[in-house]
Amino acid sequence: MELTALGFDGWFEQHSAALLQPGQSRARVTAVDRGAFLIRNREAERHAELAGRFRFQVENAGDLPCVGDWVCIQGQTAGGPAVIQNVFPRKTLLRRKRPGKTVDYQLIAANIDVAFIVQSCHFDFNLQRLDRYLAMADEGKIEPRIVLSKTDLIAPEQLERTIAQIKDAGITAQIHALSNRTNCGLDQFQALLAPGRTYCLLGSSGVGKTTLINRLIGNDAFDTKAVSGTGEGVHTTSRRHLILLGCGAMLIDTPGMRELGLLGTTDAVKETFADLHDLSQNCRFSNCSHIQEPGCALLGAIENGELNEERYRSYLKLKQENKFHDLTYAEKREKNRIFGRFKQSAKKNLT
Repeated sequence: MELTALGFDGWFEQHSAALLQPGQSRARVTAVDRGAFLIRNREAERHAELAGRFRFQVENAGDLPCVGDWVCIQGQTAGGPAVIQNVFPRKTLLRRKRPGKTVDYQLIAANIDVAFIVQSCHFDFNLQRLDRYLAMADEGKIEPRIVLSKTDLIAPEQLERTIAQIKDAGITAQIHALSNRTNCGLDQFQALLAPGRTYCLLGSSGVGKTTLINRLIGNDAFDTKAVSGTGEGVHTTSRRHLILLGCGAMLIDTPGMRELGLLGTTDAVKETFADLHDLSQNCRFSNCSHIQEPGCALLGAIENGELNEERYRSYLKLKQENKFHDLTYAEKREKNRIFGRFKQSAKKNLT
């Protein structure tokens, strides 16, 4: 298999000369599980581990390989795993704030061309959650598309209203509707997948991401569980895995995300809410908080019925949350830098 079939293009080729050392070759990370790696190159998929030198030089978890990364590897010896010596720069990146109180990044996947944001038409549909996924994709420079699943659980009129609700909120991403149960819309979805391109599925637990992959593969290669009494699915996927489909496209399934905090997405929020950001330039005060100031263009648009109030609330919440996390993260990085300088000074004093 040629590397171009795995997504290796001229952008990555430009970095090969500076990274690839004699005796090394290129491979793509297809799975990461508790520090163990699966990689795929021209020959096959195989296990890999980090080189000791590389592991020692890594300063934070964000520098470690994640699913979708291109890496430099040393070949297998004596039947052992390949050794990852370096990671290529990332063209695109999906990441979120690490769940819980820790303010740091958690990598999801890298070098993705299109992120399909999957929401069930039934109980899972939520515009504010959709805004978060869109901001995550925008921050990573990834094209977002929306997939409305489980259309068999609602009437056609309700599906039309749901699509209209998304468009009325100012969201311009392409929308695709389908049902894994009846296969309605599945052929149209599959036609979107191009050879050599990498896609990922994002969404809450139980919206049908893994079932969709099984439909695209043509068999139940990945475990799913029976739906609950409400018609919603049950969380199954526990790790990220890059899958090569028969059509030549690559697809990454991701575990359902119960917590979707954002970090470092100030510009992405502006891009996701470009209509609101442009409108805010007409506010009377340049530092308008859009909450109670006189002459606020956003509040005026709500009063006139020109702005969706739910989208306005989502915009403010993401802006405030991102500002808080960014400040906390900056403080954390500064503490780490100070501690790093202290360790270097202590080592010099000991020699």
